[in-house]
Amino acid sequence: MYWDKAGPENTERTVELAVRRAKELRLEHLVVASNTGRTAGYCLDKGLQVVCVTHHVGFARPGEDEMAPETRSRLAAAGVKVLTATHLMAGLDRALRLKFGGLYPGEIIAASLRLLGQGVKVCVEISCMALDAGLIPYGKDVVAVAGTNGGADTAVVILPSHSNTFFETKVREIICKPRDFA
Repeated sequence: MYWDKAGPENTERTVELAVRRAKELRLEHLVVASNTGRTAGYCLDKGLQVVCVTHHVGFARPGEDEMAPETRSRLAAAGVKVLTATHLMAGLDRALRLKFGGLYPGEIIAASLRLLGQGVKVCVEISCMALDAGLIPYGKDVVAVAGTNGGADTAVVILPSHSNTFFETKVREIICKPRDFA
């Protein structure tokens, strides 16, 4: 499925397509990018084990967690595992770029993945992060859901690898993504 344009208006349908494909393939895990918890909320009660990956604390503003404590508690009560950590393709590379300029390996990988859209890049990143955190099983395909500028517009079937073996990651299928993206 290809959306005419990127954006949060595709969220509900993207989650529906992701869940349907996960069930068709008998996959058990759904990894979703959700900073405020709104997108993760669409993934509740779908019969899948959900991992929600957020921005790291301080991403938007120093010391600020974009997910409210009550939202985090509500998701946890629904069985969602919430991961808040430094992004795989940012971290120290981004700090170096912001301080000294230039482009570094993690950001080159991220820029290359963005050729397929911001959502595909994020799907790859959050899946590997969830695997590194031990929140999804090693060696098993999962469905990942992410988006462009809020909400969700991209879903993929992916076999993630740990960060130290990142290039063994396999994007098996693109379930949906925007045709037009920035």
